[in-house]
Amino acid sequence: MFENLSERLDRSFKLLKGEGRITEINVAETLKDVRRALLDADVNYKVAKQFTDTVKEKALGQNVLTSVKPGQLMVKIVHDELAELMGGTAIEINTTGSPAIILMSGLQGSGKTTFTGKLANMLKTKKGKKPLLVACDVYRPAAIEQLRILGEQIGVPVYSEPESKNPVEIALNAIKEAKANGNDLVIVDTAGRLAIDEHMMQEIAAIKKAIEPSETLFVVDAMTGQDAVNTAKEFNDRLDFDGVVLTKLDGDTRGGAALSIRTVVTKPIKFVGTGEKMDALDIFHPGRMADRILGMGDIISLVERAQEQYDEEEAKRLQKKIAKNQFDFNDFIAQIQQIKKMGNLKDLAAMIPGVGKALKNVDIDDNAFKSIEAIIYSMTPSERSNPAILNGSRRQRIAKGSGTNVQEVNRLIKQFDETRKMMRMLTNAKPGAGRKLPNFKR
Repeated sequence: MFENLSERLDRSFKLLKGEGRITEINVAETLKDVRRALLDADVNYKVAKQFTDTVKEKALGQNVLTSVKPGQLMVKIVHDELAELMGGTAIEINTTGSPAIILMSGLQGSGKTTFTGKLANMLKTKKGKKPLLVACDVYRPAAIEQLRILGEQIGVPVYSEPESKNPVEIALNAIKEAKANGNDLVIVDTAGRLAIDEHMMQEIAAIKKAIEPSETLFVVDAMTGQDAVNTAKEFNDRLDFDGVVLTKLDGDTRGGAALSIRTVVTKPIKFVGTGEKMDALDIFHPGRMADRILGMGDIISLVERAQEQYDEEEAKRLQKKIAKNQFDFNDFIAQIQQIKKMGNLKDLAAMIPGVGKALKNVDIDDNAFKSIEAIIYSMTPSERSNPAILNGSRRQRIAKGSGTNVQEVNRLIKQFDETRKMMRMLTNAKPGAGRKLPNFKR
């Protein structure tokens, strides 16, 4: 997402390279190109014009310091305005109430039911909530079963009444069930509907009036572009929802919805879906999204993902093993699993400043660790814990068992030995001692 927009903006800023100062002439040329880039990204025309007018006003009012180039100053102004356009700051979801009630709304096929499961998983694991999912889609035959399967995946109960066709009663009964069972959070999944479907719009309005939710979220497919913004406005006029959820941001989308929707409906984007897995859900941070759009990476989100997988006790244990040169293939495979849990490898790389642009045309396979894992899992437990016993015949057996060849096995073991030695040197080195890490190839 935003790949094309990032490239176009980068080209726009290059128009100011070599200029000694910002003038009305050169800034007009740059912003004309910026406006085209926004429109090509499916940003609402009025939003794009208002955005560039604001940037122009701020740029012409700035005194360029001798240490700052005009192009750099323009990037800073555009970054700040992009962040402001998308809401400025992250807005947390409201989970107050006994129980707290979250009502889901959205179009058919927007990914609403999947998001319901993701949200329950996030609030359960990160906030310690005890959620109950409620199946109020009484029209789509597979909706109840889909929610039940998602509930099983994340260990969250699902309330449903398969024989009932009254979603208001189902929701009210579910809240009673939650109170009886000590669930402090109820997430109500409703049927997907069209903004032009008066009966369906009346139905979800009736559900909201009956259950008085702490939070009403509107789920929208980012891949629908400007149509998503128009639909959000229709729903907001009827429901007055509290926040927007953008799904499928990992898809081939131009990103206009993310940039326009906050201005058009004046409601914050609260979450973004970034994949199919149940943990592929992020809180929306406007500033961080602006960083990504302008190719600055997103180190904060990368660190947060790493911290979610970080175990302090495990780190201390590993440090002791490394110091004693006891780091083995069991420890190594455990580290690989932690990296994989952090998400898509190309997305992770793109969070590092400058790397995303460098890898634009590089295909990073999510199965990049597959051959390494196959080799390690083909070892016996004693071989994984004691790599020193891996002689020639053992390596030949491992190669056959992993579907690789002896050269690949030898290369992995050699690089593992080099890495283990380097890790020990770094662990025992005095602070500030610089060492070059080996290039670990698969």
